[in-house]
Amino acid sequence: MSRSLRHGALAATAIAFSITALTACGAGNNAQTLEVRPDNASTRSGDIKIQNANVITQPEREAKGPAVVTATLFNNGSQAETLESITLKGGSGTVQLHPAEGSGPVVVPAGGRVILGGQGNASAVIENGDEATENGNVQPLVFKLSRSGDISLAASVVPAKHYFKGFGPSALPEPSKTPDASPSGSPTGSASPDASGSPSGEASASSSASESGQPG
Repeated sequence: MSRSLRHGALAATAIAFSITALTACGAGNNAQTLEVRPDNASTRSGDIKIQNANVITQPEREAKGPAVVTATLFNNGSQAETLESITLKGGSGTVQLHPAEGSGPVVVPAGGRVILGGQGNASAVIENGDEATENGNVQPLVFKLSRSGDISLAASVVPAKHYFKGFGPSALPEPSKTPDASPSGSPTGSASPDASGSPSGEASASSSASESGQPG
């Protein structure tokens, strides 16, 4: 290959890389900074786009406790929308929604986004997650929004490990304290002899003394 042809090939390669980088950085909702992964569920309905939807369970299979729904909701419309509910289609789990701060509904602002899951973000908690979901399955979800209505998609069910560790349930369930509460019988048994023995003698002595000291 001549020197001029070699220089032309290198220039074409550099231009191709530059176009790819600029496209990725300026792709709006699909930008690299949002860490969109092709194996995560996404869908669009009207002005609402849902990306990176997953159901994240406890890190250990045997652990009991809640699971969470994680997703990013984009609102390309001119009016805010409220995320009214998330339901597990075909499942028995109940999803409780909480805003990032304070109380009230989870609102997707006009021209903005809301993130479900992760520290400092809104949350969608499945209280009986260990019963309603199973790792490795695909869970159909229905997002109900105030203006766009129901939006369905299928999310992967994964444990809170590796990449998903920081997005899983915020706290592990506390172990049961039932065995620690059982020794309550021994103090009761030891206290009863004292109550039936010495106090009765002291009471009789004090009563006889008081009777002898009273004027006749």
